[in-house]
Amino acid sequence: MVQSISLTAYMAWARRNARGGPARDTTPPAPRPEGELIWGHADTTDHAHALVQLVSRLRQFRPDLSLVLTCGPDMPGTVLEAPCLVRATLPKENVAASERFLDHWRPDLCLWTGGDLQPALLTCADRRGIPLYLVDANRGTLDRPAWRWFPDLPRALLNSFAMILAQDAGTERALFRMGVRDTEIAVTGIFQEGTLPLPCDETERNELAALLGSRPVWLAAMAREGELDTILSAHRKVTRMAHRLMLILVPARSEDADSFAARLDAEGFDTLRWSEGALPEDTTQIILGDTQGDMGLWYRLATISLMGSSLVPGFGGQDPNEPAAHGSAILYGPNVGRYLGTYRRFADAGAARIVRDTDTLAAALGRLIAPDQSAAMAHAAWDVASVGAQVTDRIIDLVQDTLDVLEAH
Repeated sequence: MVQSISLTAYMAWARRNARGGPARDTTPPAPRPEGELIWGHADTTDHAHALVQLVSRLRQFRPDLSLVLTCGPDMPGTVLEAPCLVRATLPKENVAASERFLDHWRPDLCLWTGGDLQPALLTCADRRGIPLYLVDANRGTLDRPAWRWFPDLPRALLNSFAMILAQDAGTERALFRMGVRDTEIAVTGIFQEGTLPLPCDETERNELAALLGSRPVWLAAMAREGELDTILSAHRKVTRMAHRLMLILVPARSEDADSFAARLDAEGFDTLRWSEGALPEDTTQIILGDTQGDMGLWYRLATISLMGSSLVPGFGGQDPNEPAAHGSAILYGPNVGRYLGTYRRFADAGAARIVRDTDTLAAALGRLIAPDQSAAMAHAAWDVASVGAQVTDRIIDLVQDTLDVLEAH
């Protein structure tokens, strides 16, 4: 850590501040996982999802690796689930709370995304020799108005990072103007979730694709019972003009498969339950995807994917990167709070379209069953989803190298 009068003054204040600030560390923390541990801090929901995805990929090489994730105090609650993930409360900005946090978690390294920098916590981590990496740095998040009393604090704090990955050249110039000289800076672009193709039996896919031939296929993925009226009504409406249209319907919960099947039977649809082992015929209207682990197959077959759990409130939507990774145009409902920023990126690029009811869903399907229309959206979705791939790959290499060095010592 670069020594500075401002940093010394700030740390003295942070030692006296044990009783100040919001009570963010009153809940006993979860146990520290065994094995290697990355501490990731997310200042946005998008960063939280990207960190979880990054560590999930790293676990392919380091199965005992875990992520302890902290989030900024102003960040809305984020629903995240992953085998590698442990959530933790960001400690109050004082030395005592920071030391307790680090004593408990003992992270091997830290990936701090964006801004929301906490000088006391980061300084304590740096003094312990924990490698610190600032990821997705941008000009708008590198300083705070309250730091005006500590003029050279930003310079000293930023120099404590082993590397800073900046979003753009403008951020790099801003870092140089702030006096960052002792840290390597790399302009990498935006750090965000990217494409992660799901596994698929290619023999099975080729067989199904041959059977379906030129039939247009759309997917309703992770659908809820409350969404069936809209999905089935839209499918029936569009089949009046495209009678060979095939729907692949995948329930969000496997335990709902029987009730879905009963509903399809009551509605008079010619339905095939995938779990029964049969193959679709020319008259099959709907495939009920009621098996586990076949989403990679369904995304590859469908040119259009409606991401379910989004037409009705209470579920937060599903990850749009999944259909984007497999060449499928994306439709979604208005209730996607878990992935709002991600959907916004896709929609802004013309890669995803919002639907709200039977009429809007049928209109979107009617337009997108034209191969050129769905292909244009799918291509745009791939472009958006792959933007962060090189950034993620670089961070993975950085983390791998760091952990290898630590392991060797």
